[in-house]
Amino acid sequence: MTEEREIAQLTRLVREFSTERDWQQFHDPKSVILALVGEVGELAELFQWVPASQAAERFAAPDRKARAAEEMADILVYLVCLADVLGVDLGSAARAKLADSHRRFAADEVRGVAPDKA
Repeated sequence: MTEEREIAQLTRLVREFSTERDWQQFHDPKSVILALVGEVGELAELFQWVPASQAAERFAAPDRKARAAEEMADILVYLVCLADVLGVDLGSAARAKLADSHRRFAADEVRGVAPDKA
């Protein structure tokens, strides 16, 4: 399955899930964003006191990896829901953003350097 079709299928599944429960009435952009931020906070909480140098190793453990995956899935579901509510094609938006990043941050100019936000 292509990535575009996978995003479209996930969007359809998320929409069907909320429609079956009559939850779309609660899915205004602000509410979905707040839910998304909450889920990002839950993922951050898992890593909060883990030293950065040990994070990848610690979250390779099956139980921690599963918890992180669960929170990442929640984040993805809310992001897909928000895109659906706003009529944003996530695949196209991500490709456009990556193309812009390629232009702004040429690999031979920024390799190994964290570029300034500006």
